[in-house]
Amino acid sequence: MKPTVIEPRLTSQQVEAYRRDGYLIHDKPVLPQEKFLGLKTCFEKILADLPAEERPEAMDVPHFMHPELFEWAFHDAILDLVEPIVGSNIALFSTHFICKPKGNGRRVPWHEDSAYWKGQVDPMEVVTVWLALDPSLKQNGCMMVIPCTHRTGRRGFSDYSNVDPAKNVFVNEIIQEHRDDSRRVYVELQPNHCSLHDGRIQHGSEPNTSTLRRCGWTLRFTSTAVKFADFKGAHQVYLARGRDLGGNIYADPTKAYPEVMAARGASTRYKNSH
Repeated sequence: MKPTVIEPRLTSQQVEAYRRDGYLIHDKPVLPQEKFLGLKTCFEKILADLPAEERPEAMDVPHFMHPELFEWAFHDAILDLVEPIVGSNIALFSTHFICKPKGNGRRVPWHEDSAYWKGQVDPMEVVTVWLALDPSLKQNGCMMVIPCTHRTGRRGFSDYSNVDPAKNVFVNEIIQEHRDDSRRVYVELQPNHCSLHDGRIQHGSEPNTSTLRRCGWTLRFTSTAVKFADFKGAHQVYLARGRDLGGNIYADPTKAYPEVMAARGASTRYKNSH
């Protein structure tokens, strides 16, 4: 009997397109439907417990307080999308729920994730899975990317200027001279579909003034060969698949880490968040 051959979730052509363009749209279901509905239920409970003074766009690193999220973060359906890009030894760097409420969802200014991670990840090879929990459409502020900016121009480290924190999720934005907004691509997704993007690509999103909420869960993965900085108690990384190749220390996915959240709250509480 011939051994069963498991086809990769991404074709070689898709991986090539991701490396060339810096992003890829996966316009088919990511998780089994029942599993996806379980994730949505879990998210709604987390959202309902969010303190009134905190914006729903700023639900950064929720897995530190809700280890139940690893049921989905480490699901084969997600890791199998990442493996063709980073290899079979995978680390989870971070996650973030970015939930734009209907009517007054804040704008995400143009930025590169790598600009916030400089000195934390070496080499800067991070792939983000942007999993749509709601429809993510042009009308309700879906993500936009400027293709190829991960490997052209400033290559992930543009200059920034301040923006109004009352209207934007982040407090600064890539200066106009370092980006070409006319090349933007709107990344529209249906629930349980996803996009993948390089941590160095320029991206952002417009405010949500529609009657439709827009929520996505971003999961940031790297090869375990990447070396992480000493986060001095304000961050943790996790071994998602395979083995360590970089001499890193990994957190326990069965535990909550309120002390990490406390350390982040003392210094970087949802400022320049992932």
